[in-house]
Amino acid sequence: MTSRREILVIGGGIGGLAAALTVRRTGRPVRVLERSAQFGEIGAGIQLAPNATRILDRLGLLGPLIDVGVRPRRLVLADAVAGVELTALDLTDFPERYGAPYIVLHRSDLLDILLGGCADAGVTLEASAQVTGLAGSGASVRATCSDGRSFDGTAAICADGLHSRSRRMFSDDEPICSGYVAYRGAVPMERVARHADLRDVVAWIGPGLHLVQYPLRSGRMYNQVAVFRSDAYRRGEQDWGNPAELEQRFAACCDHVRESIPLLGRDNRWPMYDRLPIGTWVRGRIALLGDAAHPMLQYLAQGGCQAIEDAAALAAALERHDGGRTAAGAEAALGAYQDARAQRTARVQRAARTWGEIWHLDGAGKLVRDELFRRRRDDDHDHVRWLYEPEAAGAEPLAAASS
Repeated sequence: MTSRREILVIGGGIGGLAAALTVRRTGRPVRVLERSAQFGEIGAGIQLAPNATRILDRLGLLGPLIDVGVRPRRLVLADAVAGVELTALDLTDFPERYGAPYIVLHRSDLLDILLGGCADAGVTLEASAQVTGLAGSGASVRATCSDGRSFDGTAAICADGLHSRSRRMFSDDEPICSGYVAYRGAVPMERVARHADLRDVVAWIGPGLHLVQYPLRSGRMYNQVAVFRSDAYRRGEQDWGNPAELEQRFAACCDHVRESIPLLGRDNRWPMYDRLPIGTWVRGRIALLGDAAHPMLQYLAQGGCQAIEDAAALAAALERHDGGRTAAGAEAALGAYQDARAQRTARVQRAARTWGEIWHLDGAGKLVRDELFRRRRDDDHDHVRWLYEPEAAGAEPLAAASS
């Protein structure tokens, strides 16, 4: 049993820890309930755009993130079959244009820095705490764990990911499989015989496939993600997206892409899922956050960024409504948080799907896309300004985080 004044955060991933830290920085006690035996992140690289790094900067974490990451020069789209650059976005002026840099880093490094920030700020971190029940009653919300423990708080923030159990309180929907699968690999740079320009994040795009490449850990590692549409999935086969299909799908690509595929691990594959936007993430003093609320496909590299935006908006809403110290204040704050974020994240979810379709065009659509890409300038921000500008995020400022 815990203090009813606490804010409970269910899930200790990037979104959960970001929420815990932003809320704790406003002076509220916070407890994170993580189902695994230890806090950790599975995966390889993550891209943090300025809509996320602005927030992390105000939390005092930008310096450490830059130390372990890479600040790329450009985002590049290249033709995976022809092997030529199609278009690029200059990132060098992002601090002046958007107030913060674009950074790429290892997901585990980001989680470690968030975890350290939470520990330093006094967040209570509970591992091996698998929440199996959640209910609001009277002045508190109670989270019950599989081992019999229970925790009471003023509010509960559910950041339990794509397969969120908590989401069942709001919707009976299920994750939607895109029919695409990803293979990932981050390897020491000395193992990489063929790489793209190490100053850039490069996405090699082709019909029904793409390969993303960029350096990590100050250039000591190289991150690669290969994604393809599985014909076996469309045929209804159980073993779809297997390594043999990976090899077959990328066989027609240019030498650079084809020779990069052997560095990918074959032991794990990640089918690509999202969900449709839902209109309600909040019930009383229980709210969803991050992928539990708005899981999205990866084509805008915004999954983690949107979770961090959520965290900032949540902290700002709590600060405006009695700090969430009372049941009424918490309920009003969570309603304001949803109002600030729901339309924004739905737009990002839909745009991510659209960009996936654009990346993977074939035939006449590909020809038109390529011509439009070749005509645009590297400093043309018409298609990204809405995503990166501060006023777009929804209640982004952290009212007390920097005080």
